[in-house]
Amino acid sequence: MSSAKPAINTALTNWTGPLGLPDFTAFNDQDFAAAFDAALIDDLADIDAIIGHPEAPTIENTLQALQLSGKALDRVSSIFWMLARANTNDAIQAFERSIAPKLSRHSSSIMMNPHLFARIDSLYEQRDLLGLDAETDRVLEKVWKSFVRSGARLDEPGKARLADINEKLASLGAQFDQNVLKDESDWALFITDEADLAGLPDFVRDAMRGAAGERDRSNAWAVTLSREIIEPFLSFAENRDLREKAFRAWAARGENGGDTDNVAIVAQTVALRSEKAKLLGYKSFAAYKLDNTMAKTPKAVMDLLEPVWQKAKSRAGEEEGDLQQLISKEGRNHKVAPWDWRFYSEKLRSERFAFDEAELKPYLQLEKIIEACFDVATRLFGITFKEKTGIPTWHPDVRVWEVFNPDGTECGLFLGDYFNRQSKHSGAWMSALQSQHKLGHVQKPIIYNVMNFAKPLEGEPALLSLDGARTLFHEFGHALHGLLSDVTWPAVSGTSVSRDFVELPSQLYEHWLTVPAILEKYAIHYRTGEAMPKALLDKVLAADTFNSGFKTVEFTSSALVDMAFHADGAPSDHPIEFEADVLQQLGMPDAIIMRHRTPHFKHVFSGDGYSAGYYSYLWSEVLDADAFKAFEETGDVFSGDLAAKLKKYIYSAGGSKDPEELYKAFRGKMPTPDAMIEKRGL
Repeated sequence: MSSAKPAINTALTNWTGPLGLPDFTAFNDQDFAAAFDAALIDDLADIDAIIGHPEAPTIENTLQALQLSGKALDRVSSIFWMLARANTNDAIQAFERSIAPKLSRHSSSIMMNPHLFARIDSLYEQRDLLGLDAETDRVLEKVWKSFVRSGARLDEPGKARLADINEKLASLGAQFDQNVLKDESDWALFITDEADLAGLPDFVRDAMRGAAGERDRSNAWAVTLSREIIEPFLSFAENRDLREKAFRAWAARGENGGDTDNVAIVAQTVALRSEKAKLLGYKSFAAYKLDNTMAKTPKAVMDLLEPVWQKAKSRAGEEEGDLQQLISKEGRNHKVAPWDWRFYSEKLRSERFAFDEAELKPYLQLEKIIEACFDVATRLFGITFKEKTGIPTWHPDVRVWEVFNPDGTECGLFLGDYFNRQSKHSGAWMSALQSQHKLGHVQKPIIYNVMNFAKPLEGEPALLSLDGARTLFHEFGHALHGLLSDVTWPAVSGTSVSRDFVELPSQLYEHWLTVPAILEKYAIHYRTGEAMPKALLDKVLAADTFNSGFKTVEFTSSALVDMAFHADGAPSDHPIEFEADVLQQLGMPDAIIMRHRTPHFKHVFSGDGYSAGYYSYLWSEVLDADAFKAFEETGDVFSGDLAAKLKKYIYSAGGSKDPEELYKAFRGKMPTPDAMIEKRGL
């Protein structure tokens, strides 16, 4: 299975930078091809050694050896995929299109290898006789299932077809992702007449001025498709024609015809996923994906989504009526359109609660919200953070912190990449350059967060919306899931949990942002240095469920369309018409669109991470609302005893046990959706 290994730049696989990081000054984009080729050869050599082991399969010579195989491939992959999302360019994108299917083919060759599976299967069949501890037993089961779900039991024609499908899906996912990025980065609406900025607060104008400068238009203001610019523009811009123009561009990402159009990619993806599921013995791709989750079945997902949808649609109808009245009061006769909703809801919030986003934003400095994230982690879990400067990373904006355990020992590293740029994919995410485990040796986690906040003008602080601050807390909750991981096996480290459990640590962490003790300390006006007035804080908390119908309709419609695409018999040849038909059957309000329309639904179509799984945010929200309620019931949202249980059973346990078992160990019982519905104000 092996061949001659090419000469490589070892900086990609042997990390000699400060603090155990890669030395980002020691390699360039052209080094990846040879490094991947060599790493793939090494990985296959590791597999050959396992298969060729002269002794009968044991946990050590088979399962452990498999878990520790491919270290060079893990390292070069972690750097490359980080760059492909956070700091890409033409060379990286071209290589991504070639390496994605190659990696898929490589994975298939391993997961469908009959000799390797025979060794794993032998261990699995005798697992009750091996005296395994609970974590090892769970890892063995997880690995065995992953082989089966990857086609290890198929006949040879079936294996060949599944490998072809996986390779094609990898190519389609990479192209989908790049198309969305190109549509987002290429589009800008340049405004040169200051009259067209009417209604826009200074923070929006400054962000637009900065975006125009990055595009060599220093004499203009630019509306871009970054959420940190487009959403406040839609919320404040009085020029309705410009709002419509910007909104239509935002909604049409991935659906503009030409080379970046994703419609055909979606059609092919849905068809291939359906074929894959049926090859593996499942009724639908949704059934295949959900078999390995807390929900287990499409019916369980729909049992959650459908009642929430009805409540959300009803509330959104009431909200739309209120906005229509506001439009009529202004002497206008148009109906609420999607490009009107944020504008008039912002006016209504200002009217009802006597504050708006522009009044709030000066108190939400990025720097202070980062400090707040760290403070909450210290109060709950005792960990501390120390920033290290002058360390080269993938971009000058990236910051590095050492993280320490309560006893002062090293916990890991945390990196933050906070500002939008044209080389970065939209959205916000957490990932790892290196995950924690203790198998064979102790490996400390190196975790990073990526955001897309508008970069401020020189000398000015970055100011966040309340949603932006929540996003920061959310992604840092994911980061803590990686940093606090305390498991032996890599397969269950950190966020290696079922998709509908992985959002619990992140969504739960959001709750602490609006704890009064945190806002009082960190919501500091960037000019005066004064804390947010209690009256404003009270209004912010009182308005927490404002516009909840709109927000829930946006989200739930996306989850329902995702499920519809991946259910049995979903047509794939005309995906846009299919999306429209599903929304019509649901009774989707005309004035609201999906949070992620199909042609740019990256959660679902740039890889299959959240395919038939976008519901999981809502599933996890049932858990997070109940979990925070547990803290509230103690009378102390930083309860030391409860925080210790939270760390042990949620943030540190990874996938070492069944998620339902872990949640019950923390809370004592499984929740009902009631706390989530109450939290959303539905």
